[in-house]
Amino acid sequence: MAYTYDPKNIFAKILTGEIPNKTVLETEHTLAFRDIYPQAPVHVLVIPKGAYVCYDHFAQEASDAEILDFNRVIGEVCRMEGLEAGGYRLISNAGRDGVQEVPHLHVHILAGRPLGRMLEKA
Repeated sequence: MAYTYDPKNIFAKILTGEIPNKTVLETEHTLAFRDIYPQAPVHVLVIPKGAYVCYDHFAQEASDAEILDFNRVIGEVCRMEGLEAGGYRLISNAGRDGVQEVPHLHVHILAGRPLGRMLEKA
């Protein structure tokens, strides 16, 4: 599948510094920052710095260093936020049916309260 990356999406603008963010952790390949419309007491977004539309695009085309760094940052943010004891949820939406709003891979880390069931039967 061919992926079309929009370099003007909001996360691309955050990466270029056009839009400010509340950084939680930044590494060579990854940025983690607080969501401006949090859906839970802890709501951190983790994005790769590369131009990847969704997780399968990232998994197929990112370098090993990017993939390792991205996953390590997710783990480190969970540790930094003290989420091991109470638990957390990771969400990454992809495409229309996944209700992806920004065409740049991002993982939501949500925690700090019971989050309920992930999906209800249709």
